[in-house]
Amino acid sequence: MPKAKYEQLYQILKEKIESGTYPPQEMLPSEHTLIAELGCSRNTLRRAIGELVRAGYVQTMQGKGMRNIFEPSQQTTFTLGTIETFSESAERNQQRGASKVLLFSPVTADWQLAEKTGFAEGTPLYYIQRLHYLNGRPLIFNHSYFRQDVAQGLTREIAEQSIYRYLETELHISIINSKRVVTVEKATQLDLQHLDMGDCNCLAVVSSQTYNSDGVMFEYTQSRHHPNFFRFQDNAVRRSSAYGKPEEK
Repeated sequence: MPKAKYEQLYQILKEKIESGTYPPQEMLPSEHTLIAELGCSRNTLRRAIGELVRAGYVQTMQGKGMRNIFEPSQQTTFTLGTIETFSESAERNQQRGASKVLLFSPVTADWQLAEKTGFAEGTPLYYIQRLHYLNGRPLIFNHSYFRQDVAQGLTREIAEQSIYRYLETELHISIINSKRVVTVEKATQLDLQHLDMGDCNCLAVVSSQTYNSDGVMFEYTQSRHHPNFFRFQDNAVRRSSAYGKPEEK
């Protein structure tokens, strides 16, 4: 499924910010200038800018424009506010990424798996164990479950590349949102066997339930990260506060 125009603009502007074309803490070109440079409508540009705001790349100031608030990080950063594949994260962080499938097996959710993942008991699933490498080091261990009736035709070979690319481009599935929980957990024997842990004995663990455009949860993934190489980033916005509101009479 082709990306929407605003998503393409978002990627273009994001890359310009990350590369330093737009310097940190400086103002971006005006809306009028960007519309002319990018050949887009005002509404499309504003949707792209809205995505940049949500991702923490820019801050808009009424009547003044947009300021670049992106802060480059030497430590690999994974974002919690967006859904990003491993390969997309590796590319954004200018790292060399690779994946290896350790296990690909059809399973049926029993009551224990249903309780852990949120799938209904009896749901046919694909269970996949994958190692993700950054610059040749195995640093992420994923345990993933995909609904067979959604991820139709999924194979071990596809999982070695990009499952999301297959879902979006071949099956035309829209991946909409993901609910995530982040914990710190002691490394298991499986973690120690496969990950380059050094003297670390714990991991950052992100558990995700991901939904398609029909509101169907089609994936549960537990992503186990080496703690020394990963930083999780989000962009929070404070809602209107009761403080400062006029006193009700």
